[in-house]
Amino acid sequence: MYQFKVTDIEGNEFDMANLKGKKVMIVNTASKCGFTPQYEQLEELYNEYKDKGFVIVGFPANNFLKQEPGSDEEIASFCQKNYGVSFPMMSKISVKGNDIAPLYDYLTSKRLNGFEDNSVKWNFQKYLINEEGFLEKVISPSTSPIDSEIKDWLNS
Repeated sequence: MYQFKVTDIEGNEFDMANLKGKKVMIVNTASKCGFTPQYEQLEELYNEYKDKGFVIVGFPANNFLKQEPGSDEEIASFCQKNYGVSFPMMSKISVKGNDIAPLYDYLTSKRLNGFEDNSVKWNFQKYLINEEGFLEKVISPSTSPIDSEIKDWLNS
């Protein structure tokens, strides 16, 4: 995962290599989804584990029923105002299809990630990356960020 450079929600380069040695959750987000309240649990999880070498990286995406229609500025404002999001949020990307972002191509392709082929099923699918930068788990969009499966992984 460390080979990727992405753009954060303020338009700055974000080098995934800066996350070496940390456990990482990558999650595709949307502001107008039934799962949008998961921002609250994501923030709770981040605050509980950020001082223990964990970071969440959010990627807004408009791939599912156009549930993330806003600009980066509107998304940033929404996340801050409604959920107090303090974990890193990136610029809006595509997480599937012909215009899939390179990071998500990596996350969903076994030939690239060495773990498994998968597809992003909906908003708030979670990818758990170990301290060496390798994909270890794919968590369903419907699974709460504070679910024991995720906390057990963090505590392992």
